[in-house]
Amino acid sequence: MQNMTIVSKSSIRFTLVSAYASIFFLLVAGLFSACGRMPWPPSSPATTAAPSALPPVPLKYLLLHDFDQHKISNNLGRACGSWNAEPEDTRSYASAQIDVASRHGDTGAGLRLEYHLNPERASQNGFWMKLGKLDMSDYDHLEFWVRGDSAAGFASLFKIELKRRKSDTSSEMDKASFVVQGITKEWRKISIPLNMMTGITDWKGIDEFVIVFHTRHADCQAGAYSIDEIALVKTGDRGPGIYDHVAIPKKKAWEAAQGGETSAIQAIRRRLVAWPSFGLSDRRSFPNDDREFVLRIARDTWKGISSLADREHGLPYDTVRFGTRGSVRFDECRLGDYTNITNIGLYLMSLAAARDLKFIADTEAVGLARTTLDSLDKMETWKGFYYNYYDCTSLERSSNFVSFVDSAWLTAGLIVLRNAFPVLKSRCDLIINRQNYELFYDPVEQHMNHGWYVHMNARAEYNYGALYTEPRAGSVIAIGLGAVPEEHWFALLRTFPASNDWQALVPQNRVVKNIRGHEVIGGYYSWGGLQYVPSWGGSLFEALMPTMIIDEMKFAPKSLGRNDLIHATIHRKYALEELKYPIWGMSPSSVPTEDNYSEYGVRILGTKGYKPGAVTPHVSGLAVNFTPREAIANFREMIKRYDCYGEFGFYDAIDPVTGQVSYKYLALDQEMLFLGLANYLGDHCVQRYFEADPVAQKGLAVIGNEDFLK
Repeated sequence: MQNMTIVSKSSIRFTLVSAYASIFFLLVAGLFSACGRMPWPPSSPATTAAPSALPPVPLKYLLLHDFDQHKISNNLGRACGSWNAEPEDTRSYASAQIDVASRHGDTGAGLRLEYHLNPERASQNGFWMKLGKLDMSDYDHLEFWVRGDSAAGFASLFKIELKRRKSDTSSEMDKASFVVQGITKEWRKISIPLNMMTGITDWKGIDEFVIVFHTRHADCQAGAYSIDEIALVKTGDRGPGIYDHVAIPKKKAWEAAQGGETSAIQAIRRRLVAWPSFGLSDRRSFPNDDREFVLRIARDTWKGISSLADREHGLPYDTVRFGTRGSVRFDECRLGDYTNITNIGLYLMSLAAARDLKFIADTEAVGLARTTLDSLDKMETWKGFYYNYYDCTSLERSSNFVSFVDSAWLTAGLIVLRNAFPVLKSRCDLIINRQNYELFYDPVEQHMNHGWYVHMNARAEYNYGALYTEPRAGSVIAIGLGAVPEEHWFALLRTFPASNDWQALVPQNRVVKNIRGHEVIGGYYSWGGLQYVPSWGGSLFEALMPTMIIDEMKFAPKSLGRNDLIHATIHRKYALEELKYPIWGMSPSSVPTEDNYSEYGVRILGTKGYKPGAVTPHVSGLAVNFTPREAIANFREMIKRYDCYGEFGFYDAIDPVTGQVSYKYLALDQEMLFLGLANYLGDHCVQRYFEADPVAQKGLAVIGNEDFLK
């Protein structure tokens, strides 16, 4: 990293511009930059609408750097300098200089920050300032002054980051960012609410302030800025935050009409399609024939999915918790009468699967689907997309967040539905056609963003960067819809750089290769003589959930398909041989020892591997299409050893060490289990409906040319 140097230039004063200009100003201000281009659009990552005006006198103020002492270090005594992501790239560099002509005001000095980006590659550089584990929790805004250099040129926007090391022994960082827009040749005060920097919620121990220039971000590839008076401010107005509560007044009014919240619980139960009559099944009742055995599990699981749903609105309850040893006494149970849109998407797929398995007639399936579609028509949306959670009784949204991956699973459900039931195609088309997945695309990183906090008009901090994870199904859909370019698929990481010392294993053969005209950085992990591309957490749902709709053995046999088989194989071997568990299949699930939910996985299968722990039956439902004999044997071992199976199928999770069972049904897990079994029993029925769709065909054309091991 380069250090600052001291230079002297003549001072130039410009008219001050308020930090809290209108959105119109943000959009047109870039016309006055030296490069004469419009700034990044409002849908860019971490870009937000202009906040309201702040009080003129702050309650608390901490000046981080005013550059007046002509020192390299900041006002906290910490180091500062310029940085370049790839020092070997001589066409990408930045220079940070203390400069009298760059000061804001009549005395002291400021920072002159010059940058040069390599336009022929994705280069990054900028400025860094150490903060020394600064406690920022009593402040609510970050402020500084900035102007562009009209002679040198400048981009109308750049990104600010605040970073915090996750631990003293790791290089991994938490990061919160904000894209500053509308920079002009005149001084402008930037005031950023910390709440809008959504990647960090605990503002203690902040390590670093960073300015980032990026080739695909900057509308001018070389230029300079004057920056001064970087400070933290307490205004007393934090503004909206990601944990803000969402009121559901219609539900509260409904509960009051039932006689209050306690009385409403019985009314909610009456809204269910059905309630189980017993908690545990007789172990002796299961057939010896493997196909009949799997068919029994599928039928019981479907019975639970169809029963634990709101009769009037056709929405599956997210969570149902039963009593001790699966007791179905209602006073011992708890209903989570809300739902996630992934639950809805998988429920629609399940209707098609249940019809194909002859569990329900075609007319019944269509009727149930229409009930759900009627509810979707009544539910609040944003830019055509549904919020993450809704109340099953009132249909009110109970979330401010619009999620990419959950939206994609709802779209997948509608795609399956319109191909399984042509009579419903026009209704599904209306919902799909009003959604534009470009809303989630980060064209700088070429990844899909987690989603939007709508009440803040702010994108989530993080993107889905790893290929071999659950969101890859959404990527296929987004490409198939024409909303994002196919280069997105090849920009996803197969492995992370070896310099990321926090990852589970060191990747091998991480070389550049060309696929369909796109440069791709490959690589794989190796364990037990097997080579594979890791998932993020090493859970089997990340690896195999997309296979509910995509036959990856068929469409990507040397990449995803082979990887699916290896992940299923290692999951079994690691649990049985390394952990000495009697059963296998770790994935995010309920915690058997408490009323909670946690992430579990096989660490060496993930880049950032989850801890070992509970085994969840839905994993075997997904794995049965890759290792059928072993998955079926695993089902039988669970039933033999544990009180884990009720009228509606397997309960959610088992602690293989203590034998404790989580007596819950989670809609998502039950639906994954059922859909995996349906593809096994029904000749890939759900996959075939998805793959028959023109949207899927366009997306699937992109994924098949790669060999992960070459």
